[in-house]
Amino acid sequence: MPASVINTSRLEACLSCGVTIRADVFPNLIRKRPAVQTGELLQTDNEASCFYHPRKKAAVPCSVCGRFLCSLCEVELDGRSMCLTCVESGKNKRKIKSLENKRTLYDTKALSVAIVPMIFVYPTIITAPIALFMSLWYWKKSSSIIPRTKIRFIIAIILSLSQITGWLFVLWFFIR
Repeated sequence: MPASVINTSRLEACLSCGVTIRADVFPNLIRKRPAVQTGELLQTDNEASCFYHPRKKAAVPCSVCGRFLCSLCEVELDGRSMCLTCVESGKNKRKIKSLENKRTLYDTKALSVAIVPMIFVYPTIITAPIALFMSLWYWKKSSSIIPRTKIRFIIAIILSLSQITGWLFVLWFFIR
């Protein structure tokens, strides 16, 4: 992937297979660094050393915890330099909004709520309206990092409407 599309929110076609993807990579993989001599990376007595690599010269402090980091350990995220521990902690505690932990696939859940109870028939009197509600409520929510069609929602809506119609017919039959 060209560097212009890496770590952006845009979807681009893969150069080798043509599949539309979003390329997120570790920032230090693509960051351009000035050429340095090997001796410049090693820590001396009057310089700060990296918290994780005591023999390496510190480049920046972590903006969260203050640990000194070498250029290898530094992660630039949202314009801040952070260590891997703080990035992981921020991801787990959901303090870093630009890191997405997971996505709920509402279309798959709505389809499951419409299909699975059909095995026993009777639960569909409750699950059909729930599946219909879920399909309509989450229609506009983002479903996956990889773009998906709305076919699961459409199938769930059709199945739940047919189940509701079937129950209305059964009720009408017993009332008459």
